[in-house]
Amino acid sequence: MKKYLLSILCGILLLPGCNYLDMVPEKDIETIESLFEQRTKVELWWKGLYAELNNIFADFRVNTAYLGADEFVTCQALHNSTMYNLDGLKIADGLQMSQNPYGSIWYRMYVVIRNCNIFLENVDHTYNMSEEDRNWWKADVKAVKAYVYFELVRRYGPICLIPQNMPVDLPVKDYQLPRQHVDSCFKEIINLLDESMEYVPKHSQRISNYGHTFSLEAVYALKAKVLLYAASPLFNGNAFYSDFRNKNGELLFNSTYDRNKWLLAAEAADKAAEMCEEGGRALISGATGKKTDLLNKMADIENMSFSRFSNSEYLLEWKYPSPFYQFILPRLVGDDDNFDSQALGCLSPSMKMVEMYYTANGLPIDADITWSYSNRYKLASESSPVYEGVVPMNIDVVNLHLRREPRFYACIAGDRMYWQRGTNTVDKDYNFLVKAHKGEEPWGTQYDFIVSNSWQNINGYWLKKHLFSWFNTLGYANNLQGNETAAIIRLAEVYLMQAEAWNEYLEQPDSRVYDPLDKVRERAGVLPVREAWGSYSNNPVKVTTKVGMRDIIHQEYGIEFAFEGHRYWDIRRWLTAHQTMNEKQYGWNVIGTTDQAFYNYETGPVVVYSSNKFIAPRDYLDPFDAEEILISGMVQNPGWGGK
Repeated sequence: MKKYLLSILCGILLLPGCNYLDMVPEKDIETIESLFEQRTKVELWWKGLYAELNNIFADFRVNTAYLGADEFVTCQALHNSTMYNLDGLKIADGLQMSQNPYGSIWYRMYVVIRNCNIFLENVDHTYNMSEEDRNWWKADVKAVKAYVYFELVRRYGPICLIPQNMPVDLPVKDYQLPRQHVDSCFKEIINLLDESMEYVPKHSQRISNYGHTFSLEAVYALKAKVLLYAASPLFNGNAFYSDFRNKNGELLFNSTYDRNKWLLAAEAADKAAEMCEEGGRALISGATGKKTDLLNKMADIENMSFSRFSNSEYLLEWKYPSPFYQFILPRLVGDDDNFDSQALGCLSPSMKMVEMYYTANGLPIDADITWSYSNRYKLASESSPVYEGVVPMNIDVVNLHLRREPRFYACIAGDRMYWQRGTNTVDKDYNFLVKAHKGEEPWGTQYDFIVSNSWQNINGYWLKKHLFSWFNTLGYANNLQGNETAAIIRLAEVYLMQAEAWNEYLEQPDSRVYDPLDKVRERAGVLPVREAWGSYSNNPVKVTTKVGMRDIIHQEYGIEFAFEGHRYWDIRRWLTAHQTMNEKQYGWNVIGTTDQAFYNYETGPVVVYSSNKFIAPRDYLDPFDAEEILISGMVQNPGWGGK
């Protein structure tokens, strides 16, 4: 209880076991006063805020959104691993709990909030700092605090707002703060962002070594994103939480749908897009160094996913603190030129994601009249030079891998598809043809069955996104500099927010919906949405209706932001997770030694995983630790027990 009280005295509301807070409050205050006299130490404090955000949100092992949806399948060895301990996989399996919840960020985020408040309350006393820098740093920290609040709200719903750190001499009961109505939480986030806008610099005005901080464009984009979430079904008229109340009886959700929230989101997204374009932010496109147009489009998409604080469409980016590559890099055992001993190669794109990507015409595979959906699991061959270097010519390839859009080929590798790796030399071919049948070294499994104690690809697909073809596979880590970044917000999201928000607000979609969506599609190398659906689809009117465009926009999100930690949140805010997350996961028969056996005799994929689980409405919001509920007096989220 003593540790808990000390935490509260420091302005924290959660988890009484953090050593960081095991200090005498008076000495803490003295240290802070001394620290904030010096600009260099204040700057270190400021950077420390981002260090914690990097560790949580740019780390796929810690950020449960990367692995907690239905985008990946993996072997039982990784599910069972105590070495890697990937909480996202456990959440996807429905194993979340209120005793020591998986992926809990509550306490760590309130440490950041505390430190933001300390900064804002003391930086005016820093003597050797210009007013310009002081105003900028304060504005940036307000944006950081807004971001932290947003991450808490989309995980937990209504939260406790801490506008300033609390005095140390209050009665204990005064530290047991209630949760605020979710609309009040969103309002506070927007207020902080609005306050930050006056002094946060544009991207072009920032000094290069502050690339991790907020630019003005990022602040506007985050504001649009916050308002988009506030307008989304999870938070806007959600009947699941119509009677969710604080202990004093106050409602925490508004169960009445408010269409005007979509208007606010749409206008904010328009403003964000305007600011980005004025600031020279742009989608990466225009590669010309490859031998075909398709390979050049694939290069654009690959270049989009790589940054060292240098990407023109990354509005907010933070350093990767962990090696994502290790889990997705193919385990090319037997290939001495390319086998990397650190590669596990067992984290695979799910069949659901493989099928989500469009055809070459920019349509779902079940909507394109030029693409045989009924024959998608049968074998065929490709002869068009358009696809040279992507799939082999004139040999058997499953139809599912043929005549697909550039993002599919840029992000997914499967049987009889090429994987572009490293730099071609005279004696080595780094344009690998994936041969995934059992015994086909180095891609195919050497096991006679699916094992539970080895790193094994279980569905016959590998992820190319987040891996970079100009790095050799052997010694991949040697090419990394430690400043590679994850996109927290990128420009394509601003465009899709425009499309989604306007579509939901308008009675019928118009150019405000189509135009920003087409910007994303153009970079992807597919037709404008109205042309694609009007000319090549089996349902040409779908693109003219609000409901139809909602479905189209949702799929565009799924494709454009695949494997970036977006889908986890999107299917929650749309209230569709209880449908999608309870579906079985499929793949090919990876122990098949022939085309026919591997492709299950052309009857379709086989079930490779079925333990994923999502319970509604419980799993739409994360639980608080049960111990915290007892100590703090807060009300628990619905479905998790406790009061």
